[in-house]
Amino acid sequence: MADPKGFLTTGREVARTRPVGERVKDWNEVHVPGSLLPIISKQAGRCMDCGIPFCHNGCPLGNLIPEWNDYAYREDWRGASERLHATNNFPEFTGRLCPAPCESACVLGINQPAVTIKNVEVTIIDKAWDNGSVTPQPPERLSGKTVAVIGSGPAGLAAAQQLTRAGHTVAVYERADRIGGLLRYGIPEFKMEKRHINRRIEQMRAEGTKFRTEVEIGRDIDAAKLRKRYDAVVIAAGATTSRDLQVPGRDLKGIHFAMEYLPLANKVQEGDLTVSPISAEGKHVVVIGGGDTGADCVGTAHRQGAASVTQLEIMPKPGEERNPGQPWPTFPMLYKVTSAHEEGGERVYSVSTTHFEGDEDGNVQWLHLVEVEFKDGKLTQLAGTERRIPAQLVTLAMGFTGTDVKNGLVDQFGLELDARGNIARDADYRTNVPGVFVAGDAGRGQSLIVWAIAEGRSAARGVDRHLTGASTLPAPVRPTDRALTV
Repeated sequence: MADPKGFLTTGREVARTRPVGERVKDWNEVHVPGSLLPIISKQAGRCMDCGIPFCHNGCPLGNLIPEWNDYAYREDWRGASERLHATNNFPEFTGRLCPAPCESACVLGINQPAVTIKNVEVTIIDKAWDNGSVTPQPPERLSGKTVAVIGSGPAGLAAAQQLTRAGHTVAVYERADRIGGLLRYGIPEFKMEKRHINRRIEQMRAEGTKFRTEVEIGRDIDAAKLRKRYDAVVIAAGATTSRDLQVPGRDLKGIHFAMEYLPLANKVQEGDLTVSPISAEGKHVVVIGGGDTGADCVGTAHRQGAASVTQLEIMPKPGEERNPGQPWPTFPMLYKVTSAHEEGGERVYSVSTTHFEGDEDGNVQWLHLVEVEFKDGKLTQLAGTERRIPAQLVTLAMGFTGTDVKNGLVDQFGLELDARGNIARDADYRTNVPGVFVAGDAGRGQSLIVWAIAEGRSAARGVDRHLTGASTLPAPVRPTDRALTV
């Protein structure tokens, strides 16, 4: 273990963020560079050799958290990196973007603040890149088999890297102009600078993975032709169909899905655009949806110079501590203040949008809402609570309903969908079509980055076994596994 008394002598300390007034003027990551290194060894030392490390259950990847905590405590960064990469292809992504269900399951968290697992993770991988520990791992020999991976988000990238290292020739197809999926265009730069994706892509290229951008399977290439060209296909296209809000006035100008708004802001940072065509500058912005995507819209609006930002959530405000219905080690619904919320704006809970109001030119100007309550499992509007708030830009961040079926991919492959609109699969991630597999949100539904990477790794094992008859690749999760909740 690390420090036998660390959890008794050391309090929880997390990464420092840059002052709000400074960071809203740029798009760099919000944390102070290098602020973790002086404190992280002692923080890793809080890991308490608990006997049964429930953090393993909290993490779908099965990360060997106590082991790399021990290495980090001893400042053996190479050893820590080896244990970290044993279960996670991209810890620099998860260390920045994952909501850390491992910390919710931390045994120390029963009656104390949990170990800062996420901060330890990101420190280990950043040190690994700095000291040259992260190098290409090309296969010793090629299998002669070919695999196409559709989608370059975390699930597709994980599957591709695993299959490439197993000796197969892998090509990743991405419909956008750059590799990364929602990591590239759905996550704002201030949460994860895209240089982290770029250097991982270069590592994968050096290992032998091929990348094909601006190619949409179903539109640019017929699925039947793709099946003939490759021995296996992995669909990791995500759950990209945004949930809509069908209320009067929805067709007014200035109302956009979050995934219309956020990618344009990222394209400005990539240098493709000078100014986003959908900008919050000088406008009263309303974000509908209280999750992480909504928070990303809030932070983006701040940086674009919004006049005001209001975030609406239909559910009641969560508590700041676990309630009895969400006991340890389950992942609790807690009131969370992200870096974007620290920067300003108003958060309104238990409200529902009734309609939008526009001006004579068809531009949205007002959002009408009403307070609601959940009673006996039903949503009830509270009479007399109707009001309107200014809204010159509205972003819909209410989640996703399933994979894209409009581009022809599902129909051309002849894929079966489950009751929730996801692509159906068996225990080996196989679809109903021979040689075609599915991983990530396309098969699971909207989920976390750690589940996407875990599914990509597990699906890779299924593909490898299909191609060779056996596989030594790890499979951290089954398609039926779900998060540890109540």
